[in-house]
Amino acid sequence: MTGANLIQMSSGSQTAPPADLAQERRTAAQSGLVVHQAESLNCETPPSLLGEEVTATAQFYRRSHFPIPVIDAASWRLGIGGMVRRPLSLSLHELTQMPAETAAITLECAGNGRALFEPPASGVQWGFGAVGTAEWTGPLLAEILARAGIQPGAREVVFRGADQGTVDAPGGLTGQARFERSMPVHDALESGALLAYAMNGHPLPARHGYPLRLVVPGWYAVASVKWLTGIRVAAGPFRGFFQDTHYVYDWGRGGDGRDPVRLQQVRALITRPAPGQDLACGSVTVRGVAWSGAAPVSRVEVSVAGGPWQRARLAGVPPAHGWQRWEFLASGLGPGQVRIRARASDLAGRVQPELPEWNRLGYGANFIHEIVVVVR
Repeated sequence: MTGANLIQMSSGSQTAPPADLAQERRTAAQSGLVVHQAESLNCETPPSLLGEEVTATAQFYRRSHFPIPVIDAASWRLGIGGMVRRPLSLSLHELTQMPAETAAITLECAGNGRALFEPPASGVQWGFGAVGTAEWTGPLLAEILARAGIQPGAREVVFRGADQGTVDAPGGLTGQARFERSMPVHDALESGALLAYAMNGHPLPARHGYPLRLVVPGWYAVASVKWLTGIRVAAGPFRGFFQDTHYVYDWGRGGDGRDPVRLQQVRALITRPAPGQDLACGSVTVRGVAWSGAAPVSRVEVSVAGGPWQRARLAGVPPAHGWQRWEFLASGLGPGQVRIRARASDLAGRVQPELPEWNRLGYGANFIHEIVVVVR
């Protein structure tokens, strides 16, 4: 992280007052979420609360790096500049008057599953519930960029959020940074990304990015910048803290050994039955969801009590960018503790591995999900 990527806090910057943070923590707990960090609120959804086509807003996992910024929608503007022919400054009202799309899109924290890495990886120790699917509404990013007109030679699009705070940079340095991420121009235009001002049919809540957030289908949610204030089209690569230092696969192999965090890994999640649940001898229907950022899910397999992998039934037709629901009838269950496992494959040929590759920051941890139930 270079000095150019450290910033000073702007004098007009505001963050949520302590009373609001306390209320957010209470709301999260009342919704059944598991709170991992209270200051910059980070909490996940127990898998038993997932499994529907759309996750309830109150039960959608929450990931923040800094306190939630307080934004006045009346004075807020989205600026689009850099290598564009027509710089834009758009109000929330103007954005809501543009042609919009609503799409069910699965967002997943890049650190989902991190708690299972051995040796431990640094960061929030997420279990399996830092994921959710919501219906997001807003104009297509590609259409906004078309209005601005990208100039020839542009390479990346940089997205800036209103959230900012202290970060620990390499070499023991500490500085102030904004949350910013970039993506190649091609992906910005072709990914189907939305500038979302609504979630599940209601205005975007503050905790999920009000008044506007980017939502990028198939990419880990770090790309879906919340509290969006600016979009800048650039000629060269962006080297911000959350682009080049954090949210990279640091394989620890020596040399560079680093790759950017982008597409979601293929993964299946068991939502029913719940871990530790008491079941009667005989049969039980195992249900869950599966997703992948590279291609649609093609197969989900389940193993019961150490038995062979057997194919589950894919339920319904999933949205283009939402998860695939699945179910499997497990029969002949005898008394005792029974382990149930699930793994997914996608049409790109990726198969969920027995053990994902360890990396220092604990990203892409698509461990095979397993639960243990008690049969009586």
